[in-house]
Parts: sequence; structure tokens; C-alpha cells
Amino acid sequence: RPEDMIRDLVADQFTQLALAAPGCDVIVGAGAFQFAARSIAEHIGAAYVNAVYAPTSIPSPDLPPGAPPGEAWRQVDRADTVRRWEADALSWNERFLVRMNDNRAALGLPPLDDTRRHILGTRPLLAADRALGPAPNAPDLPIVQTGAWLLADSAPLSPELEAFLQGGEPPIYIGFGSMPAAPGLGRTVLDAARHVGRRAIVSSGWADFDPIDAAPDWIAIGDVNQQALFPRVAAVVHHGGAGTTTTAAHAGAAQVVAPMFSDQFYWAMRVGDLGIGMSVPIRDLTAAALASALQGALEAVVADRAASIAPRIALDGAAVAAAEIIARRA
Repeated sequence: RPEDMIRDLVADQFTQLALAAPGCDVIVGAGAFQFAARSIAEHIGAAYVNAVYAPTSIPSPDLPPGAPPGEAWRQVDRADTVRRWEADALSWNERFLVRMNDNRAALGLPPLDDTRRHILGTRPLLAADRALGPAPNAPDLPIVQTGAWLLADSAPLSPELEAFLQGGEPPIYIGFGSMPAAPGLGRTVLDAARHVGRRAIVSSGWADFDPIDAAPDWIAIGDVNQQALFPRVAAVVHHGGAGTTTTAAHAGAAQVVAPMFSDQFYWAMRVGDLGIGMSVPIRDLTAAALASALQGALEAVVADRAASIAPRIALDGAAVAAAEIIARRA
């Protein structure tokens, strides 16, 4: 049951962090669902920093919160945005507050009255690139935007993938990361690539696509160095995760984003606003819809815009974040 899963998730975080944290100077809560990190930091006398990866995780009248599974995110007026954040805060408290306070009581800590604000802390880090995801206005919550946390990846591409890349014009990369996929999606995306006359690299990810066919115009891959691959493809089709969006933008690759939930819709919007690609919500993803989006993304004006944005993507976000965290502890 969902309530049992939530109870176990909160309790497990308290248990595991209590075992791992002793001796640590700082605990960094990576993401909004860090139910135990600040409490454990308080308990052992360590500093606490929360980092989020999308502006939609920061309560602000500029942007509504990320969409739950099954719902599409959209920009709304400021009054509706404020109402959504208020409803979001109530939802967080209803689901998590009692469970967090039960675990805090076991540590001898006082109760909380605002789950989300407790998790975000006093000065959260926004680990998003300024060109792609500028910080929203948040008058009551100072934000430190570090830039995206990217580290150089020197892993080589496999010989099979190298041979495929060298065997024709730049292909289309298609991958949905850790997102699930409906049966037949592999066939859908491959049909779309063929419709626009392009070869395809299909990343299995967590979708675990079924075998499609044995034609030589596509290749299936597993984990790959996206930093090495994306500069060599014509377009990147993906789910809209913050990391993939940023890596594709830095590579200067046109994008087609197929968002499923949460901040993925925000990143799809930003790709469109910047003119570096197109989007099709995953629930509307047919071969025809994806082929149409790919045709738009493969236009020369989009390729030129993507190339012009690439130098604006900063590569020092992880170093900026590390310096900020060290400074807070000092």
C-alpha cells in the first residue's frame, strides 16, 4: 500500500543515514525527497545543505511545482501558481510530517511543522545551469545557483558503437534513462527515426526495450558516455531528465523531449523556449508525432541555435557547489 511504502521509505532513510553519518562534517541532501538528512545532521551536529536539480523544486510565484505522475505540467498565472504551492505544502505534510516527527522523536529531536521547508533548508543549492534553468524568484528562500553538477567523463565508446557512428551520417540517439516504457515503444521510436530517414541508437535504459528487428540501420546500447556520444548525433530523444537535457545542450545537439512527470515538463518547456528542440509528452508519443517533432528538431535553424547555446552551458557547477559547502562548514 502507498502509505506503507511512505512509512518504510522515511524509516529506512533515518536508519541508514544514522549508520553512515557519524564522523561526517556535512550532509548534503540530494533532491527534495531527503526526509532524514537534515534531522540526522541536527542529531550529530553536522552542517546540512540541500540541493535540487530543477527550478520547479523551489517554491516560487514564478513556476508551479512539478507535476505528479499522470499529470502534465504547465505554466499558469501567478495566483494559481501560489495556490498550487500551498496545496503542495499541505500534501507533503499529509504524507510525510507525522512519519518524520515519529523518527525525530526517537532521536530526541523536537517536532517539525513544515516538511518541505525543513528539507529545503535555509539556503538550498540549485544544481541547474543558468542558461537552461534560471533560478526563480523566491523572496522567502535564498537560493545559491551553482550550475549543473557535471564531471568530465573519459570513458570510450564501444568498438561496435564507434563502427556504427562511422558507418553513415549522424544518427538519432533515443533513450529514456530510468523511466519505464510501454510495450511497443521501441518499435514506435525506431519507426519515427526511419520515417525521417535517419539511423538510430537506442539506449535500453530502464525501459528494457524488446528486440525490434535485425536491420542494420539501428543499434541497441546500454550505459554510455553521453558526453562523448551526443556531439556526434543529429538529435537526442529523451525523457527530459535534468542531466540528459544539460548534457545534450552542452553537446550542441538538437533535442526532442518526451516528458513523463515532474520537472521533465519544465525541461521540455525550456528546450522549446530556447529554440533548441521540440517536445511530445510521452502519453502522446506515436511514431507520427515523434517523426513530426524530429523533422522540426532537424531543421537547420534548430541545429544552429543548439550550437549557439552550447558554449553558454557552464562546466564548473560541481566545483562551485563544493566550494559553497566547504565555506558553510568553515
